[in-house]
Amino acid sequence: MKYFTPLLVFIAGWALLFFTNTLASIGLLNGLLQLLLFSLVVCLPTWRTGRMSYVDIGWPWGLTLIGVITWIYGWNYGEGDSTRIAIVSIAYIFAGCRMGFGALKMWKLGYLQTEFPRYEYQKRRWQRDGKTNTRLAMQVEAILQGLANASFLAMPALVIATNPEASISIFEIVGIMVWLGAFAMESVADMQKLAFLQDMKKQGLKNKVCNVGLWKYSRHPNYFAEWMVWNGLVIAAIPSWLALYQQESMIVWGLLGLGIIMASRMMYTTLVFYTGAVPAEFYSVQKRPEYKDYQQTTNMFFPGPNKN
Repeated sequence: MKYFTPLLVFIAGWALLFFTNTLASIGLLNGLLQLLLFSLVVCLPTWRTGRMSYVDIGWPWGLTLIGVITWIYGWNYGEGDSTRIAIVSIAYIFAGCRMGFGALKMWKLGYLQTEFPRYEYQKRRWQRDGKTNTRLAMQVEAILQGLANASFLAMPALVIATNPEASISIFEIVGIMVWLGAFAMESVADMQKLAFLQDMKKQGLKNKVCNVGLWKYSRHPNYFAEWMVWNGLVIAAIPSWLALYQQESMIVWGLLGLGIIMASRMMYTTLVFYTGAVPAEFYSVQKRPEYKDYQQTTNMFFPGPNKN
């Protein structure tokens, strides 16, 4: 049972959609397609190779799938405002394709022939928790990722797409601005890291710590920015969630609100503890002699002034 316990909260989140008057059909469709996608793209390759890195292909294309389903279903069967549907669908499709094509490029170049460090770290966690059946644990992990896309990560898009109001709320404007700003920050952080690595390679230096640009203020500015991307979606979903008050029972409406907030909470936990900062730093300390000093002077996640 300990292998399957992590699935329960995501199953509950997906099941919640079935009890709504507005999201049951699209929630069922998205969930079934997510599970099909992850079965083919993640579960089968993981079972054959013993490597979980295929999650990095399945998860972003799952986000793209959310955007496509929201667009097609919303335009053809929903009553939501078409502009609002288009904006939130494009946000998911753009973010998913950006990471998805990057993952496919890594697969083509052979990077998935070895397990990514964050998944090696996850296997260490399983051993610590007494989960010795690694093959089963990997399959559960793959299904968990698919259920996340079926439940909490889809809720902002699905809720926003139900709103028929033509006028744009201040929350939606703020949400869009946060999304755009965070996406720009993530892109800048990635470019700064790439430029730093290329410069070190030209100088013949290895295992140096990137502490330039945004990396002076956070050890993981890209992860922080990715979290803020999701916070932008959560903020933008507030008026659409409020508009559902008259269409859903009080309990279901309240749980939907908690589900939308869970998207932010889940991404924070993932990006800091699960497959993000903590696993990355476990190996960085071993690989980069200067990293411990970097930890002492620079915030891990939230950007801030140097501690010196």
